[in-house]
Amino acid sequence: MDLDMFLKESPGALVPITGTDPMRGAWEHRAFVPDALPETMPPLSPETFLAVANARAAIAALDSTASRLPEPGLLRSPTLRREAQSTSALEGTYAPLEQVLTADEEDPSTAEMTEILNYVRMAETGFYRVAQGWPLSVSVVAELQGILMRGTPLEEESGRLRAGQVVIGLRSDVPLDDVPVRTARFVPSPPGADLEVRLRDLIDWMQRDHGQRIDPIVAAAMAHYQFETLHPFRDGNGRIGRYLIVLHLLAAGVLSEPTLTVSPWFEARRAAYYDHLLGVSARADWDSFIRFFAEGVRSAADGTRKQMVALVDVQSRLHDLVRESSLRSGRANELIDFAVSHLTFTVRMVESALGISYGRANTLVGQLVDLGVLAVVDPDAYKRRFFAPQVLQVLTSRTVA
Repeated sequence: MDLDMFLKESPGALVPITGTDPMRGAWEHRAFVPDALPETMPPLSPETFLAVANARAAIAALDSTASRLPEPGLLRSPTLRREAQSTSALEGTYAPLEQVLTADEEDPSTAEMTEILNYVRMAETGFYRVAQGWPLSVSVVAELQGILMRGTPLEEESGRLRAGQVVIGLRSDVPLDDVPVRTARFVPSPPGADLEVRLRDLIDWMQRDHGQRIDPIVAAAMAHYQFETLHPFRDGNGRIGRYLIVLHLLAAGVLSEPTLTVSPWFEARRAAYYDHLLGVSARADWDSFIRFFAEGVRSAADGTRKQMVALVDVQSRLHDLVRESSLRSGRANELIDFAVSHLTFTVRMVESALGISYGRANTLVGQLVDLGVLAVVDPDAYKRRFFAPQVLQVLTSRTVA
C-alpha cells in the first residue's frame, strides 16, 4: 500500500503491522484503521446535497410503487436473485443472470452458483431477523457471513471475524514480486480485539437515530464506507456491506419493503466504486464518495421501480391470457402469482403452495405450459422445473435496470 497517499486530513490512522513472507522473510508495513464515524454529516457540496435529495425522492417513489401492490413482498425473490448475481460479480464470482434466475436453490449446478444462491439465503435470514425484532449485532452479522460462505472452501473459517491480516487489490506502480502488503492498493485494519470493538461501534452507530443531524442516505453511505474499510471478515465483506445498505435504509424507515438492488449500478462502475472508497481513507473525500453513492442509490431505485412496474404488467397480461382462454380455474391465476414470485419451481412446490393435490397441480402446470404462460427450464432434467418466460425476460432486460 502506498503510504504517501494518506494526507493529514485522512479520517484514520496508519498503524504498524509485521509479518513473515515464506519467500522474502520478515516485513514491516502499516495498515489503515478508520476513526469512529462522527455524529454529524461531513461537509458536502451543493451538488452532493442535490444528489442525496434525488436519491431520497427515487427511493420514495420505489416505496410508493411497492406499497400499492396487492402483495408488496411478491417481488422480493426476483430482486434478491438479481442483487445476488451482481453483488457476487463485483467480488469475482460470476454466473450469467439468466442461469442465476432459473437455478435450483436446492441443487446448485456449480461452486459459483452455490456461492451466489448463498447470498439469497443470507439476505432472507437477515430480513427475517429484522422482522422478528432482532437488533443488528456483531453476532448477527457474523451469522450472515457464515451463511454466505456455506459450501465454499472458506466455510471452516467463516461465521466469525477474521484472525489474520488481509490486503485488497493490486497497485500498478510497484513490482508484483514484492510482499503483498506493499503491492496491495489497500491494507485494512489488523485482526484482533480492536477490530471487533470498531465493528461493534459501527453497528451501534447504525442503530442510533441520526435523523436530526444526518440524512439517511448519507448515513447509509458513511456506514458502508466504514464497514468496507474495516473489512472484518476473511471473505464476503463487499457482499455483506452492500446488503447492509438495504438493511440500514429499512431500519431508518426510508424503505418499507427490501426491493432495492444497488449492486448492478456499482458493478458497472467497479473501478470508480473502489476509487471513491479509497478517496475517503486517503484524503477524507467524503463529498465525492457520498455523491457517487447517492447517484447509485437513485439509479438503482429508478431501475428497480421500472422493473417492478414491468413485472406487474407481465403479471396482468398473463392473467388476461388465462381469462381469454378456455381454461376455467381460479387456481390458474394463483399459479401465475406464484410463478412471478418464485422464478423456478416444481410441481411439488405448486402442490404445497396452492394446497391442492399433486395430480391437480401437475394438470394445472401442464395447462399453463400449453398456453405459453409457463415453460420447462430443462426438458432433459430428471426433476422438471418450470418458469414464466415473460417474467424472466423482464428480469434479464437491461432497459429497465
